[in-house]
Amino acid sequence: MPQTYFSPATFRFLRALDAHNSREWFHAHKADYERHVREPFLQLIGDLQAPLAKISTHYRADTRKQGGSLFRIHRDTRFSHNKLPYKPWQGARFFHQRRHEIPAPSFYVHIQPGDCFAGGGMWHPDTEALKHIREFLVDNPAAWQRATRSTAFRKHLTMGGESLIRPPRGYDPSHELIDDLKRKDFVASAGFNEDLACSDDLLRAVVTTFRQAAPLVDYLCAAQELDF
Repeated sequence: MPQTYFSPATFRFLRALDAHNSREWFHAHKADYERHVREPFLQLIGDLQAPLAKISTHYRADTRKQGGSLFRIHRDTRFSHNKLPYKPWQGARFFHQRRHEIPAPSFYVHIQPGDCFAGGGMWHPDTEALKHIREFLVDNPAAWQRATRSTAFRKHLTMGGESLIRPPRGYDPSHELIDDLKRKDFVASAGFNEDLACSDDLLRAVVTTFRQAAPLVDYLCAAQELDF
């Protein structure tokens, strides 16, 4: 049977958290967080495991409350100028089974008032992983174009993230993929509105986006010598 996960109460809570971002407020409303945000998100994560396995048997949907697919709502403020204690959003990443051994791309779902999306790729890969991706782009440009230039990919997904202003050192400025070689992030996503997030069509929509992002994730896995 079709399943709904989030509701208008989910977005009311996140908007209120954004407006009253303090430990005192959060502790007073923690039951609302559990009921309207974390519990439905964990249900969605669990329901994504079977369709995710059909996309790739190497990816996992982990429903643990701590250390699983779900991001913590608490912000790490140790090295940030922003000292607000909580994120006014909730997200989940779906990891490659070898993520602890090798930097790997992931699939992702993000729920935030005015900014819901799903997609996949590598966000802020470390120096060595970024080097591998750029070298792989130079060696395999046609496969990259098949992965990211198809009609379906460009119709439904948008490449995002940061890029260098100038070509990275050691790369030909006239290379056919120079704009991609400048990337510091290799991610693609599709946005959706709160109505969809609160509907029983959410699971289908997220799975569809994961399928559309799969060629990019597959390519990035190959760049890191990972199975997909």
